Amino acid sequence: RFCLPLVLASLPTMAAGEELVPALQDSWGDFWLFRFFVNAAGYASIVVPGFLLIQYFKRRNYLETGRSICFPVIKSCVFGSEVKSVHQDDGSLAPRAEPTESSTARQVFKLLFCAAGLQASYLTWGVLQERVMTRTYGATETDPGEKFKDSQFLVFMNRILAFTVAGLYCALTKQPRHGAPMYKYSFASLSNILSSWCQYEALKYISFPTQVLAKASKVIPVMMMGKLVSRKSYEYWEYLTAALISVGVSMFLLSSAPHRTVSTVTTFSGIVLLAGYIIFDSFTSNWQDALFTYKMSPVQMMFGVNVFSCLFTVGSLLEQGALLES
Repeated sequence: RFCLPLVLASLPTMAAGEELVPALQDSWGDFWLFRFFVNAAGYASIVVPGFLLIQYFKRRNYLETGRSICFPVIKSCVFGSEVKSVHQDDGSLAPRAEPTESSTARQVFKLLFCAAGLQASYLTWGVLQERVMTRTYGATETDPGEKFKDSQFLVFMNRILAFTVAGLYCALTKQPRHGAPMYKYSFASLSNILSSWCQYEALKYISFPTQVLAKASKVIPVMMMGKLVSRKSYEYWEYLTAALISVGVSMFLLSSAPHRTVSTVTTFSGIVLLAGYIIFDSFTSNWQDALFTYKMSPVQMMFGVNVFSCLFTVGSLLEQGALLES
């Protein structure tokens, strides 16, 4: 009862000294930390009942006692088929073909194609992302217009398109038999939503090139999450390389330029949001890596994660009444 007013009272001091767009300071509803907790509460309204249902079915030993019409759906969502393969040498996997000259050339072509596609996609996505979040819309001679504020809606649009593309691909092509319990995708989905939200929101305080450079220092958080989530071990030279990359990026970001425009100033809020983006994104990649112990394709992973991402974001948007407004 007393903590919430204290937290709310301390929030303006965190934003003190930052050169923010005036529209962002109109109300508490426009402050990023307040909206972060509101979004998290919306996700919790879906996660908590789901967690209780999963625990109920497990304690009831539903695999042995359940025979209702919903049995296949509940089995797939809660239990799965428990088929693991990718990191295990079992007889169900076809042996790898010996590398030949033709297959090597094909792999090189595939590598170059994927690298070019990745760069083109990220460049296009980055330009459009920054344009949506930083431009003013509806400006006239008498009205200064407004900026697009709801980062969660952009996350929803991103995820529903990815869900559609992955679903169509899975329906039109042959995929491995799916064995992972569907609820396990929700962990990666939740961290993926939060990382994307932090990424979009950070563009209100920092420039996109700064955000990309900061992402290069994600190596250390990824390695730490790897040890926590997947119990991975790394060589000393890998730690040294990660540290040197992070130091170099930090020196570049913290270097002072003689003339900085408002759009390139890195503020405290921008740094906090970048940190949240990197931490959540590090968990996502490591959790997905752990899920690949089940027999699944990358497209199935994409589909499973985005199913929950659409559920979480549209649920939160409807609860806040922000879907139609956006």
